[in-house]
Amino acid sequence: MARAKKSATIQGTEKEFLDVFSKLCYSRSSWQVWADLISAIACTLSNVTDRTPKHFEAREKEYAQCIKRLGSVEIPTEILNIIVMALENEPEQDFLGKMYMNLNLGNHWKRQFFTPYNICKMMSQMTMEDVGREIEEQGYISICDPTCGAGATLIAVANTLKESKYNFQNHVLLVGQDVDRVAAQMCYIQLSLLGCAGYICVGNTLTNPLTGPGLFPQENEDQEMWYTPMFQSDVWQWRRIFHSLGGMGGTGTTTKTVEKEHFYMFFDFEKEAQNGS
Repeated sequence: MARAKKSATIQGTEKEFLDVFSKLCYSRSSWQVWADLISAIACTLSNVTDRTPKHFEAREKEYAQCIKRLGSVEIPTEILNIIVMALENEPEQDFLGKMYMNLNLGNHWKRQFFTPYNICKMMSQMTMEDVGREIEEQGYISICDPTCGAGATLIAVANTLKESKYNFQNHVLLVGQDVDRVAAQMCYIQLSLLGCAGYICVGNTLTNPLTGPGLFPQENEDQEMWYTPMFQSDVWQWRRIFHSLGGMGGTGTTTKTVEKEHFYMFFDFEKEAQNGS
């Protein structure tokens, strides 16, 4: 009862998050604590629905190791509750991305800078003006961000489509990839908590891009797949069954790179190649 009462007082503010997070940093660096915290939360969410032995067993072990280094499960649980409340109160934000930058973790060794959410929202509004035709033709659209970071762009897309007549949970497949495992897990956590269907791939987009049809991604060597709980829902499971049987005139599970299967891209590879030549 006391624990439930404590959870009820959580407001989901940035200050609340930072104050609680600081309790974990008494003997370790903020970066070490952040990496363990994000991994523990990601493993918790993944193992609720992804029972693939390759994933489940490894993530159970990783979760236990992270919690051991963090000292106990109480504070990580409290932080997860704060994240849930923050996104519940205001889904129009990249909450973990903001906390990451506020803690100056972007300057760890990769010199990262996450695109501000308001810019991502503007991009999504400009890009997603006419998606109704795609949805009517195949029942869903796929959005791919090959450098997803903490997921601001994909979150913005989901929020933009909430304003349409289509249920974003049933008609939008959100896909991300990032070479930074911690950033990819941050994206996975936020998409999962926001009820988005999709998956995140940890891997180098340029040298080891995600492959396979959008509904049937392949987990290649040196890649790591994280499927959101909503992607395991009945709607998307039936859609995968339908497509695997050749529905809508498709060819089933023909292999092809993900970015070529009705994906709206936020990165122009051909343009970048021309600029670099």
